[in-house]
Amino acid sequence: MAKQGKLFTLLSLVAGTVLLRQTTFVPASRSMKPAAAAGAAAMLGASPAFADQIGDAAKKLGDASYSFAKEVDWNNGLYLQAPGAFKPLEALKAIDKMIVMGAQADPKLLKAATDAHHKAIGSISGPNGVTSKADWDAVNAALGRVIASVPESTVMDVYNSVKGITDKKVPNYLMSLVDKADAEKAYAGFLEFKDVVKANQVIGASSAAIVPSGDKIG
Repeated sequence: MAKQGKLFTLLSLVAGTVLLRQTTFVPASRSMKPAAAAGAAAMLGASPAFADQIGDAAKKLGDASYSFAKEVDWNNGLYLQAPGAFKPLEALKAIDKMIVMGAQADPKLLKAATDAHHKAIGSISGPNGVTSKADWDAVNAALGRVIASVPESTVMDVYNSVKGITDKKVPNYLMSLVDKADAEKAYAGFLEFKDVVKANQVIGASSAAIVPSGDKIG
């Protein structure tokens, strides 16, 4: 379950950070597969002739994970802390990977994901600060489309860089804060969602992001 939270949290950061650096955007890959292209077409007002597989999968994920989401205390300051030992340089390298991922993402899909998050904030309610089921589904769908618009290797660079600064005790601790059965059901749903996103993922980025000389970390 920690993988789901980590991945979605990272992509939220990617969306927010890169929208502030719009000059780093590159065109979406022309090798985009059907579901990612469907999301892009929808953003342009087109009517794609194929189903939105990622959107459908996000609804299934929502059915499997919303009970878990309601148990998470989204107001907890724990999520603002380092997920392990404080490693500034390694953390900066992880952020660098996020920025690279955001720069490779389809800008329209990235903006749509940010808008979905903004809307979800407006439906927050209850003591734990959870968003509505509809907005939960919309955010997951939007993030799935963003992930599908960049190569798998780029996504894994982000995941692995954050995994490297995350204490191995974190997953079990987070599991202890919610109902185990709900967390396991959510994680199983996430794995199915991941497979759909991967099946619709672009093969490669259209071009590399432009990085000013001397800005590389590490």
